[in-house]
Amino acid sequence: MSDTPTSATRPSLWQPRHLPTFAWLALAMLGARLPWMLQRAIGRGIGWLTLHLAGTRRHAAEVNIRLCFPEQDEAWRRQLLRDSFDALGVGIFEFARAWWGSIDAIRPRVEIQGLEHLQALQAQGRGVLLVSGHFMTLEMCGRLLCDHVPLAGMYRRYRNPVMEWAVKHGRLRYASAMFANEDIRATVRHLKKGGLLWYAPDQDMRGKDSVFVPFFGVPASTITATHQFARLTGCAVVPFFHRREGGRYLLTIAPPLPDFPTEDAVADTARVNAAIEQMVREAPAQYLWIHRRFKRQPQGRSRFYQRD
Repeated sequence: MSDTPTSATRPSLWQPRHLPTFAWLALAMLGARLPWMLQRAIGRGIGWLTLHLAGTRRHAAEVNIRLCFPEQDEAWRRQLLRDSFDALGVGIFEFARAWWGSIDAIRPRVEIQGLEHLQALQAQGRGVLLVSGHFMTLEMCGRLLCDHVPLAGMYRRYRNPVMEWAVKHGRLRYASAMFANEDIRATVRHLKKGGLLWYAPDQDMRGKDSVFVPFFGVPASTITATHQFARLTGCAVVPFFHRREGGRYLLTIAPPLPDFPTEDAVADTARVNAAIEQMVREAPAQYLWIHRRFKRQPQGRSRFYQRD
């Protein structure tokens, strides 16, 4: 298995059933070339439409926000819901611009804190697992960080071969490699060789190597891969937070988690969730709330997302 899997299965792409996907991709590529201020304005409009039309995903976001912020009043949670869909709409253009557009106008608006932590680990020849969450800024900030360090990424394969090709083609414009989440051996080799890998373990992957640990005080099924990669490779685990502040981007790289990993996969996974929770609390509107994060509970499938 190659350490830098870059090929896609192309023979199945050119079929009539994939024409709608190609049409959406063409529209995204055109949108990626719009002026940034116009992208943000259109993105907020798309967010407003999505808030009012995507009933199931809106409901999931409402439930997640209520579970994670029970101490806040209803007006505060409604405002966070609206703000999160604004960020979702803008994030669509950030994804498109990162994959197919130019970021020359954005580079002067970037502030990076803690880059010295990565540089010190690189000088030691030590692999780094850069752990983040699913924020709407992840694609843009990933590309911006690649200006400074050779960063690989992990992703979940798409069933649609056109989307599979598009994701890899877009990200490999700036990432040093892309690994599907089942490419374990190649990922381990990359980290053992001193590579940097960006990883977001904050979604329910339904894998056998998952445990229930708190996320905002609620049990959340969480994959233990962060613990496993650190144990197998000796890599450092480094929290990475990114957010948009107006027209600026702030990237913050924390020091490596101390004494990680331990012998306790559950405790280590809980530490990772706690780090991501702290990131969310700093910029809650930019988090991907539409994912049903708590759909499974220790007693089985939860009733959180059922409508009355």
